[in-house]
Formats: sequence, structure tokens, C-alpha cells
Amino acid sequence: MTPMSLHVACLCAAWCRTCESYREVFEAACAELPQDGLHVRWIDIEDEAELIGDLDIETFPTLLIADDTQVRFAGPLTPQPETLRRVLRAHLADATAARVDADYLTLAARLRARP
Repeated sequence: MTPMSLHVACLCAAWCRTCESYREVFEAACAELPQDGLHVRWIDIEDEAELIGDLDIETFPTLLIADDTQVRFAGPLTPQPETLRRVLRAHLADATAARVDADYLTLAARLRARP
């Protein structure tokens, strides 16, 4: 049986000073996770507007965690490393689907389709 993939994406913008310093925190926290089946993406919402589609991101950073079938978490986070680690650990262990806007479901499907 193939292990389930987990997609973790941080949605930010190049002009956002919070995001600028958060990228290193995001990458370090994701490096602490089990890597089998893990797909990590840093997404600049302006550079990858076609991927984002109609999703309106108002608060940075915004995190998306999805598995092969559903979105587990989607929303803004405070930019503290321990908050990110706690959210990642919680949603890695809990495969419960989150109640999210349809645009997050669309983004998750697009991420799954990309290598």
C-alpha cells in the first residue's frame, strides 16, 4: 500500500516583510517532519497567481495542509516557529478534514496534480 502524501504549502508575497523572515522558519519546521510522501511548497501568491486562482489571501503567512483526498488545515498563522510546529504536528497526526472555502479545495487539487 502506498503511503498517503501530505502537501504543506505556505502562501506569502514577496513584498511582505513578515514572509521574508518566515521562509526560513517554514522550511526548518517542515524539515523536522517525516519526509516520506511530504511535498513542501513556498508559494508567492503573485508569482504563482495561476496556481492560487480565485483564492483571496488577506493575511500572511497562510498555511495549507492537505493529504491525497482532503484539506486538513487552511488559514493564517501567527509567524512564530512553535505555532507552526504545533499546527504541523497536530495535522500530521489527525487526518480529519477541515471545513474550508472551496477555493482552498481547488488549490489543494492543483498542488496534488503537480510533481
